[in-house]
Amino acid sequence: MNRRDRQVDGELEQSDERWRLRFTRRLPHPPAKVWLALTEPQHLAAWFPTDIQGERRAGAPLRFVFRNGEGPALEGEMLTYDPPSVLEFSWGAGETLRFELQPDDQGTLLVFENTFDQIGKAARDAAGWHVCLDVLDHHLRGEPVPWSPGERWKQVHDGYVERFGAEAATIGPPGVES
Repeated sequence: MNRRDRQVDGELEQSDERWRLRFTRRLPHPPAKVWLALTEPQHLAAWFPTDIQGERRAGAPLRFVFRNGEGPALEGEMLTYDPPSVLEFSWGAGETLRFELQPDDQGTLLVFENTFDQIGKAARDAAGWHVCLDVLDHHLRGEPVPWSPGERWKQVHDGYVERFGAEAATIGPPGVES
């Protein structure tokens, strides 16, 4: 990994019986622009792995539909919807995704957290979210992505396995035997 990758890598921490991936990214855009990219369907389609169906309000039921039949739909709930600073929802089997936006002198500080139960998927999911956030950055800049998401995932995955350990890599990509 190059120097830039290390600055944007996710961190893994245990919190009680659960695990949390945390990414911190500085984005050279105002929070309002980043907020739109996190919440509006036309922007989500550029970087987020699913379409999000449901109202944008706390307590609303949500449905996450993978594009091109890449996986089963997931159910969830909007937990926090506080424009333009906090977006948090549950998705799938007890996972939560939380996005916090803070203005800073360079634009926006984005803190993304994914909380889940199974340590074995930490490296896989860290690489996946790493790629999603890389694509988000390119989308916000209006730049084409210079690699396919699958190529980028392969570039960063081994680093997460190395950093998080073998126990964090017992669950591989969907459809691939570990």
